[in-house]
Amino acid sequence: MAGGNQTSILEFLLWGLSEQPEQQYLLFQVFLWMYVVTVAGNLLIVLAICTDRCLHTPMYFFLASLSCADILFTSTTVPKALVNLQTQSRSISYAGCLTQLYFFLTFGDMDIFLLATMAYDRYMAICHPLHYTVVMSPQRCILMVTACWTLTNLVAMTHTFLIFRLSFCSKKIIPDFFCDLGPLMKLSCSDTQVNELVLLLVGGAVILSPFMLILVSYIHIVSAILRVPSAQGRHKAFSTCSSHLAVVFLFFGTVIRAYLCPSSSSSNSVEDTVAVVLYTVVTPLLNPFIYSLRNKDMKSALGRLLRGKVSFWGH
Repeated sequence: MAGGNQTSILEFLLWGLSEQPEQQYLLFQVFLWMYVVTVAGNLLIVLAICTDRCLHTPMYFFLASLSCADILFTSTTVPKALVNLQTQSRSISYAGCLTQLYFFLTFGDMDIFLLATMAYDRYMAICHPLHYTVVMSPQRCILMVTACWTLTNLVAMTHTFLIFRLSFCSKKIIPDFFCDLGPLMKLSCSDTQVNELVLLLVGGAVILSPFMLILVSYIHIVSAILRVPSAQGRHKAFSTCSSHLAVVFLFFGTVIRAYLCPSSSSSNSVEDTVAVVLYTVVTPLLNPFIYSLRNKDMKSALGRLLRGKVSFWGH
């Protein structure tokens, strides 16, 4: 049954941004600007961290990994949306849709796991500074990022395989600007109970478990900071952590809104669309600004990078 209708579905129609032709040019300009700034900003962070030996620490290693994931995350959805806006075409092939879904889930979940890893890194640095260099050794940091990539790929493959098993009937309009789990399940004429159960259990665990880990970590962090006798020390610690928390609440707030509290309507509401745009486009755009403008070391490294004064691994 699952394979009967799949071959007849050659493409889907992405219908998520605007139905007004006169708005297409404006949306193209806005999304193109955000995409260019996102890629350029995150790439500068990666280059600054890689070329400045002062930033060869676990915190910046995880930040560089997050920037790489953000570049890949936004590149999974925005370029296709730009092409569709420019050509006035809304189509995406069946194979292209499933490919986009797989990479979107992989890089989106990678963002979630990396934010949790960064929270654990800050917890160890502030609450257990004497054990920090041992616990967060370079080998362990690489192992943690590798584990994140492995888990995200397994989760993405699971969801994509379950979508592949579904059959699709005549209705092919996806009320989003990219292929996502919820809209694809709504389009299917198969029984999606297994998909919905896996999304609830696995998706809920992937979103809520790291979020709870982050909250617990920062409860301990704030408690430790408040015990610091120096006002300057407290300010520096809060400044380091506040940028991370800003990203966390923006990203997780919109992801939870989109996946765990979706609109009851059969079609996407304006709030759903705004939430999707926030976590897929806006958050990767803001990350470079939040981490560079609120961090003196990053500003110094970016300044040296832009002036061509890079140190790499040497002197």
